[in-house]
Amino acid sequence: MKACLRTVRLDLTEPLRISRSTMTGRDAVWLTVEHEGVTGHGEAVSSVRYRLDTETLEALFAAVGTELARFPDPESALEALQAGELAGDGTPAAVTAAVEAALLDLVGKRAGSPLHRLLGAAAPPVAATARTIGITSPAHAAAQARSLAASGFEVIKVKAGSPDPEDDVERVRVVRDAAPGARLLLDPNGAWTTAQAEGLLPRFAGLGVEAVEQPLVPGAPEALGALAARSPLPVIADEDAVSLEDVRRLAGRVHGVNVKLAECGGVHAALRIAELIDGSGTELMLGCLTASSLGLAPAVHLADRARWADLDGHLLLARDPWTGIGGEDGRVRASDLPGLGVEPREVSRADLA
Repeated sequence: MKACLRTVRLDLTEPLRISRSTMTGRDAVWLTVEHEGVTGHGEAVSSVRYRLDTETLEALFAAVGTELARFPDPESALEALQAGELAGDGTPAAVTAAVEAALLDLVGKRAGSPLHRLLGAAAPPVAATARTIGITSPAHAAAQARSLAASGFEVIKVKAGSPDPEDDVERVRVVRDAAPGARLLLDPNGAWTTAQAEGLLPRFAGLGVEAVEQPLVPGAPEALGALAARSPLPVIADEDAVSLEDVRRLAGRVHGVNVKLAECGGVHAALRIAELIDGSGTELMLGCLTASSLGLAPAVHLADRARWADLDGHLLLARDPWTGIGGEDGRVRASDLPGLGVEPREVSRADLA
C-alpha cells in the first residue's frame, strides 16, 4: 500500500462564534491510501484546541503512511490500527480516526460494501441533524431559524455563553418564535459556573429547549454529574466526554455524551463508547467538527445508533469539496455506495489518487 496527502482550506460561509472563540475556517489534510488500483480517503482538520496545525498533521500522516507500507493489504492494516498496533498511544485521535476512515473506505470498496453494512446495518442510516446557530444578534438568529425551518430542519442547536447571559436567553426566545416546531438544543461550550447553570436552565426549559450540552467548565465531571441529577433539562457531556475513560466516569450520571470521531479516535472507538453506555441511562449523541463531507461520512454511517445527531459541519462551509451525505434538507444520509460513499466535487480525481 502507498499513501499520499493533500492539504486544502475549508472556509465557512460566515464566522461561527461560540463562547470561547470565533472561527472562520479550518485547514483539512486528506489522506489517500491506494492498494491494487483502489483508493480510500480520510480527513483530519486543524484544531487550535488540540494543537494540530497543518504541519503537525502532515508529519503525523507521513509517519503513519510509512508504517502502512509494511502491511500486505488494507484489511490487515485496519485490524492492526484497531488493535493499537499501527498508530501508537501518542498519535492524536484525529489522525487515528482519519487513517481508520481511509482504510474503511478502501476495505469497503474492495468488498463492494458500504461502511454501514460492514458494521452490521442492513439499510443506509438516515438521521435528522441539528444545525448550529452561533452567538449572534437576535435578528440574525431569528432569520437563520426561519430559513432552516423552511428548508426542513427539525433540530436547531443554539450556541450560548455570551458575556451577558440575558443575550443567550433572548437568542433562544427569538429562535423558538421563528421556528416553533423545531427541537432546540443549547450549547454553552462550558461557559457557565454551577450557580449560573442552576439559575439559567429552568428559564431555558421554559422556552422549550430539549437538552443542554456541556453547561459547565470542562474538567469537573463530578460537578457535571451532580448538576445533571437536579437539572430540569437533560445534560449532555461534550468536552468532558472525549475518551472511553471519560465516558466511563460519566455513564449513568449524565443524560447523554456527545461523541466526535475526530476526538475519540474513530468508528471503532465510538462503537466501544456506545457499547459502554448501553443500558446505563446515558444516551449517545454523535457530533462533529467543522469539516467536509469526507470528514463527516464515517459518523453518518453510525447515525442510526444515536438519539441526537449533530452532523452539520459540512453545511457550515462556503464550499464543500466532497458530496455524498446530504443534509441540506435537515437530514444526513449514508450512501449505499461502497466504502464511505462520498465523491470529490471540486477537486480533480488525479489529485486524490
